[in-house]
Amino acid sequence: MNADTPLLDSLKDMAALRAVPEAQLTQLADELRRDTIHAVSKTGGHLGAGLGVVELTLALHYIFDTPHDRLIWDVGHQCYPHKILTGRRDRMGTLRQGGGLSGFTKRTESEFDPFGAAHSSTSISAGLGMSVASELAGEKRNVVAVIGDGSISAGMAYEAMNNAGALGSRLIVILNDNDMSIAPPVGAMSAYLSRLLSSKSYMSLRDVGKTIVEKFPRPLERAVEKWEEYARGFVTGGTLFEELGFYYVGPVDGHNLDHLLPVLKNVRDAKDPGPVLIHVVTQKGKGYAPAEASDDKYHGVSKFDVVTGTQVKAKPNAPSYTKVFGQTLSKLAETDDKIVAVTAAMPSGTGINIFEDAHPDRTFDVGIAEQHAVTFAAGMATEGYKPFAAIYSTFLQRAYDQVVHDVAIQSLPVRFAIDRAGYVGADGQTHCGAFDVAFLGCLPGMVVMAAADEAELVHMTATAAAIDDRPSAFRYPRGEGVGIDMPETPQVLEIGKGRILREGTAVAILSLGSRLTDALKAAEELAAMGLSATVADARFAKPLDEDLVAQLARNHEVLITIEEGSIGGFSSYVLDYLARNDLVQGVKVRPMVMPDLFLDQDKPDIQVSQAGLAASDIVGTALAALGVDATSREGSASA
Repeated sequence: MNADTPLLDSLKDMAALRAVPEAQLTQLADELRRDTIHAVSKTGGHLGAGLGVVELTLALHYIFDTPHDRLIWDVGHQCYPHKILTGRRDRMGTLRQGGGLSGFTKRTESEFDPFGAAHSSTSISAGLGMSVASELAGEKRNVVAVIGDGSISAGMAYEAMNNAGALGSRLIVILNDNDMSIAPPVGAMSAYLSRLLSSKSYMSLRDVGKTIVEKFPRPLERAVEKWEEYARGFVTGGTLFEELGFYYVGPVDGHNLDHLLPVLKNVRDAKDPGPVLIHVVTQKGKGYAPAEASDDKYHGVSKFDVVTGTQVKAKPNAPSYTKVFGQTLSKLAETDDKIVAVTAAMPSGTGINIFEDAHPDRTFDVGIAEQHAVTFAAGMATEGYKPFAAIYSTFLQRAYDQVVHDVAIQSLPVRFAIDRAGYVGADGQTHCGAFDVAFLGCLPGMVVMAAADEAELVHMTATAAAIDDRPSAFRYPRGEGVGIDMPETPQVLEIGKGRILREGTAVAILSLGSRLTDALKAAEELAAMGLSATVADARFAKPLDEDLVAQLARNHEVLITIEEGSIGGFSSYVLDYLARNDLVQGVKVRPMVMPDLFLDQDKPDIQVSQAGLAASDIVGTALAALGVDATSREGSASA
């Protein structure tokens, strides 16, 4: 038994947790916090959010009958304490690693994860669906959705609450307010009010009151109802949620189990079947001094020293793509006062924080609201401004209707800077940017670019700024660049024109985006085998460089297209052009795209290898198309 975590070590299952005396739960919370810090220090990951919900996590599992009662974590990045308590403690050393635990909730990982997540604002919708399904099946269970004050700012959360209020279904929403953005200071009085407002006696008294006022004339009945509503709203801040049909309780100190437990018990045992919102105030990074002192509360960390909080970070060999974009856009804006930047709650993740430092009046963080971000940018474009909407590839998926209806149909020059294109490593399936080329390229008038290196990203940012008659997008991967020399002056690229980097005769490798370095490496390996290869960078998926594609098809035995994206993207556009122009005859075309599956988290180079998109896979594809035995070629090359 670990001297630091004796209580936690004694827990073998949920029954053991619920047998712990309430007087010992504060000690258990302290142990759970220490164990979370220790685990993340070895693997890296999201730390601050999990530390902020240690007591809440413990209280929810203690009071509710999970997994029969459903517990849903919005986003899921705060779920490490939850994983420790639900049978995964011995695997926390594999967090966010190949073959290990996901950094988010995942249905296939545990019965305690009833809904997978990683993008925000989905928990209330999913929870309402589970609640209604339970009612239809005649099964009694509690459904609890924990959502943060940032996530609840998204429209989807309010759509779900509006629906829940209208249905009157049994649903418990925990608003985890860790930014003090809504709540007044939390103290003994507010804790007392929360216990009172959630108690059976108050709820039954409220029902009695309703019965009495129903005997009054309608105007007076409504006046009494409004009096109670606004009185409670004045005391607790809950008027908005009441208007949506929720019974509001709070604010509650999320780190005080003496406050949390009775409120959760009262709500669990309430006879009123309608939706309830419990407003819990927590501190992100709670209980770990380096996280509490950090601006981002150690939201996402690499491996770190527990004593000092110092993170272990490899020295970068080249600037990150995100940084290059932020710096380039900021520089362009120095001479163009029409350039504005829009982000949806990800200023540092997209590099917009760099732009904001230089141009604060032209930077707009709209919160977790990608749909609004896109249409907001479209509105600015109508007035002659040059909006850059910097959004992760997978987050842009959430605003697809707005991209189509509000931008593309009107040919508005919104510029989409698409970060995290391709495989993203430890964040796994939910953040892998696989589909943006396919879902943007099919839109009439859209210009779609992909940066092969950091210098190309500089040029593509400038190119997007120059496009003023239609929407455009440029995609780039997560992480560091390839180490190429950076241009002093951005170049505006000719729309729809690629470039040839290496001339050959037998094999043509046409790359879009981040696979170019491996394409050049594959060409070197083929040359060592006596096979001459051309390597071209398409630069544009749309409009397609048809002259370049025709040239490569006519002058080579094999044409390989490669992209770090799904089927239906760049390779599909190439094949369509070749087929419609009778250019398939005489050339063996081999498209290389992401496989038709969602890959789990791992190191990006391993994911690329698993996907069959590495240099060795390009070589293998070329040899197979030529009918060449790779073993004999390797032998002759080494000889």
